[in-house]
Amino acid sequence: MDRFAIINRIGNKYHTANIEDGEYSYVAAAGSKAKLTKLLGHEYKHYKLDIRFEKDDVVVLVETKQDFTEDDEPQLEAYLEEERAVHKSKKVICILANTTNDKIKVWQSSIDEEHVLPKETVLDEMDHYIHLFELSKSNDRERVLKNTYKLNEMLHKKDIDEKLRSQFVGTILLHIKKLINTWGFQLIGTEAIKKMDDYLDNLTTVQSIRSEIQNTLNELLDGSENKTEKINLLQKNVLGDQKVKKLNKAEWQEIFDTILTDIYKYIDTESDEGQDILNLFFIAFNKYTGKADKNQAFTPDHITDFMCKLTDVDCHKKVLDPTCGSGSFLVQAMVKELADARRGKTEKVAKEAMRKVKEENIYGIEVEEKAYGLSTTNMLIHSDGNSNIIHASCFDSAEFIKKANPDIILMNPPYNAKPKSIPDAYKKNWGKAKDGKEDPTKGLVFIHFLSDVIKQMNEENKTQKTVKLAVLLPLQCAIGTSSIISEEKAAMLKDNTLEAVFSLPGEMFYPGSSVNACCMLFTLGQPHIKPNGQSRSTFFGYCKDDGFVKKKNLGRVEQFDSNGHSKWAAIEKEWLTLFEQKKAVDGKSAVQVVSAEDEWLCEAYMKTDYTKLTEADFQQTLNNYLSYLVKEGQVYES
Repeated sequence: MDRFAIINRIGNKYHTANIEDGEYSYVAAAGSKAKLTKLLGHEYKHYKLDIRFEKDDVVVLVETKQDFTEDDEPQLEAYLEEERAVHKSKKVICILANTTNDKIKVWQSSIDEEHVLPKETVLDEMDHYIHLFELSKSNDRERVLKNTYKLNEMLHKKDIDEKLRSQFVGTILLHIKKLINTWGFQLIGTEAIKKMDDYLDNLTTVQSIRSEIQNTLNELLDGSENKTEKINLLQKNVLGDQKVKKLNKAEWQEIFDTILTDIYKYIDTESDEGQDILNLFFIAFNKYTGKADKNQAFTPDHITDFMCKLTDVDCHKKVLDPTCGSGSFLVQAMVKELADARRGKTEKVAKEAMRKVKEENIYGIEVEEKAYGLSTTNMLIHSDGNSNIIHASCFDSAEFIKKANPDIILMNPPYNAKPKSIPDAYKKNWGKAKDGKEDPTKGLVFIHFLSDVIKQMNEENKTQKTVKLAVLLPLQCAIGTSSIISEEKAAMLKDNTLEAVFSLPGEMFYPGSSVNACCMLFTLGQPHIKPNGQSRSTFFGYCKDDGFVKKKNLGRVEQFDSNGHSKWAAIEKEWLTLFEQKKAVDGKSAVQVVSAEDEWLCEAYMKTDYTKLTEADFQQTLNNYLSYLVKEGQVYES
């Protein structure tokens, strides 16, 4: 980008040249060469900066090169030193920019690896660079997790119902977020806490506190097609709950202060990482409040992240979760799409792309009332007040799905759905099971239905649309020998391709459901059998170790190596690489042609890597076998 374009992009009215050719001389700014030397305390080598911009207390320094390298950084660093010597109180953004292309490198405050801004890849307007200094809240994932546990214990003592807590704290967090933004605080310190206390003191009754929260929800849901239903549910299930109504003024104050100082303070909601932590907070709270319900399977944040990457979620894709629960998949997909929408764009252009993502790309269906309320609150927390989430059964929503026209489906269907909720067309060969208590397909019937909807779309539109579907299912679906499960597997292979199956960690849903699950990846709309009669091959991944461990009061938490690098990040990268290359590696993966009658698990086809077996592995196998013999009564302990 040439100098003229750079000046126009950042803002000509902020350009502060003080010598000819539009350059900025620090000698001229200091008054003389001697004065600049005195201010620096040493001799200077460079003093003519290419382009300087200034607005309020923020300065942007731009040094242009035809093709800059690391060798040019000391020159820009010299200008930064002179800027600080001459203008001591200014906040500074430093930029190296090519004139032969649009490549730039940006630093905030200092020129070193710690202060480089890798996401700043496009030259932007002056107000954008001012905004960078306003994003001053830090993200602290582990602190938020620990404080979430403490918050749950506090609400337990205040007798707030377990199933209500996550949505209750979510609505309060929404109100706090609005207040802090209105008051203009960037840091949550003494002043912000006092302002919050004064605000609550001025609300004379507890009813007025609830009214203020409801007013915030009304504002956030403006424009939503189903606003009235959402407001009524939030009023009925949260603010109108009898135990919430019994909270006194001091209890409300304690809850507000705790969420402000122990949760919101440690989340920068404007950053990608902050959005992830918000989702983690919501998921973690659901886990803590659902320990007693072993049927609850809240999908861990890192698994939703993996499934988004597996299906190539980006800002051009429409994503559907037809059994969205608390909205974890939708939030993760939205966070990924928003990050992609910002990438390589100016702030102004990115905002329009992000608006489109929120309004047109995210779709959900949830039949259970309280879970629908949870997903609404979760999406609102992530600044999406007009999300396309409906309160209905996915089996009654074929037209909604067709209208959504998804490119990607992410889901974790209920494994124990009531047969009466499933259409008769899918229960013809169920026998007595159709009148039973649980879905005998363990969730496979949900993806069968979705397959049929995509097939109908293709027939109606005379197109050959394909959709990536990543789904979490119990291991029974992969290894089950029942005729019902075999028929469902055969139906899926008739119209769709089984691309991959990943065996996942055994305690993935801890401390909720104890079910063992796998992740299946299908391409809907593409038959597993090729036109030439050959079956497509399937990748199988043995992904039992995700680098997470159980920690008291925190659930399963991420581990880091001695250098501070995430073990999960390295493991996830390996999983995705093996899949993309369809590579069979002993002890890790296999590639196999399978039918409906075969097992759909890596363990059935993977070769063992004997070089990694240890004496401890051998001893553990003996111990397991001995335990089995004792349990079966074939060996008795003496």
